[in-house]
Amino acid sequence: MRRFHDLPHSHATELFKENVHPKIVSERLGHASVQITLDRYSHVVPGMQAEAARVAASSLRKAMRERATG
Repeated sequence: MRRFHDLPHSHATELFKENVHPKIVSERLGHASVQITLDRYSHVVPGMQAEAARVAASSLRKAMRERATG
């Protein structure tokens, strides 16, 4: 059985899974700051760090290729 209190958590979880920016999630939940949102909900998506590392590595490789050829 779902409680009313579970709805914001589910909503935040789904938005984070779809890579919605934390500021947008925070605004939708009515939090006073994005820090509240991140403190409460970002743990539900353990792959966020791995994805951030992948994006950073990809960007770095691209910049290095452009520098080498350009």
